[in-house]
Amino acid sequence: MIPSNPPTQRNKPGDAHTIGRVLLLGIAICLLLLGPFGQPAFATEITVYRSPSCGCCGKWIEHLEQEGFVVTDELIPSVAPVKSRLGVPRHLESCHTAEVEGYVIEGHVPAEDIRRLLVERPKATGLAVPGMPVGSPGMEMGDRHDAYDVVLFGGGEPSTFASH
Repeated sequence: MIPSNPPTQRNKPGDAHTIGRVLLLGIAICLLLLGPFGQPAFATEITVYRSPSCGCCGKWIEHLEQEGFVVTDELIPSVAPVKSRLGVPRHLESCHTAEVEGYVIEGHVPAEDIRRLLVERPKATGLAVPGMPVGSPGMEMGDRHDAYDVVLFGGGEPSTFASH
C-alpha cells in the first residue's frame, strides 16, 4: 500500500494565521494610501494669487505645502480683480485668494478645513478667514492665538464652517 499524503490544513476564518494575514494586508493598504507622516500620498493642486510683497501669504503657502498641497504661486500686482472675478464678498476679504477644485479660498484658511471642504463638497463658492487673525496659518506670532472663524460663503447666507 502506498502511503497517502496527509491532507493539507486550510486556514479557517478566525484562525490566528488568517487574522494575521488580514492585519498585514490592512497595513499594506494603509501604507500605499498614506505617504510619510500620515499625509495622503496624492497631492491636491491649489493656485494662490498674492502680492509679491506679502510675507504672510508666503508663510500660508508653506503651511499648505507642508500639508501635502501642490501650490502654484501667482504673484500679481493687485489681487482685487481676482477677488471680484471669483465672487469674494468685500466683508470676507483678506490678503490672498486661492482656487482649488472649483472652490475659492480667501485668506488664512487652515489646510485641514480645505481638505474637509473637498471631502464634503458643499454647494458654496468657498471658504474665507476675513482679515488676518493672529495664530492662523501664516500669521503665527509666538504663543499668541486669536480666536477666528472659517466662513463658508456663496451658498446662501455665510455660515461658520469651523472655529479655531
